[in-house]
Amino acid sequence: MSLTLYYHPLSSFCHKVLLALYENATSFTAQMVNLMDAEASAEFRGLWPIGKIPVLRDRARDRVVPETSVIIEYLDRHYPGARPLLPADEDVRLEARLLDRVFDLHVQVPMQKIVIDRIRPEGERDPRGVAEARAALATAYGVLEQRLADRPWAAGAAFSLADCAAAPALFYTTAIAPYADAHPRLAAYFERLAARPSVRRVIAEARPYFQYFPFREAMPQRFLTDAS
Repeated sequence: MSLTLYYHPLSSFCHKVLLALYENATSFTAQMVNLMDAEASAEFRGLWPIGKIPVLRDRARDRVVPETSVIIEYLDRHYPGARPLLPADEDVRLEARLLDRVFDLHVQVPMQKIVIDRIRPEGERDPRGVAEARAALATAYGVLEQRLADRPWAAGAAFSLADCAAAPALFYTTAIAPYADAHPRLAAYFERLAARPSVRRVIAEARPYFQYFPFREAMPQRFLTDAS
């Protein structure tokens, strides 16, 4: 098989790329990477020295493609499916790229700050940084609540790159920094995402690993059991 995705099933950024692959039924091999294992980490860094997952390897084209948004655009260009994830309309495409950045940089990044702080030893925690991360999330939620006022999906009428970024970001923040009470549009949007088969599949595959998630006790029960 030409495509191999190096990933971990608990990683929100890996979920983003898995959604793109599942949306278009793209054939690939999944290679789980344990970055906590010295040998596995060293082997992976031989492929991508920066050492961040996910990474896509395309043997047919002899390419190693890092960075989630670039991976999805690469798939859209070279392995297109029935559902283009980069809209054809230039203005809508720009909106998709903008919302992709908002979800990655202003939801996922502060969310990860809070998660990482939870697993640090007591004396190494950063309460000020966590407070700043929570404030950043609150600001992002407000922006998204307004942006989603007149559209079913992040960038408009069709599921796109931006929704691939949104689903894992909003999934994990339901436990870390809930938004439903104050942001009904954002909450309704997440429910549309959560009902999508690709999102349900990603969550199901991650479920065995939720025991390692530091905020597991706050995750909605419906995501912790197989309701299918």
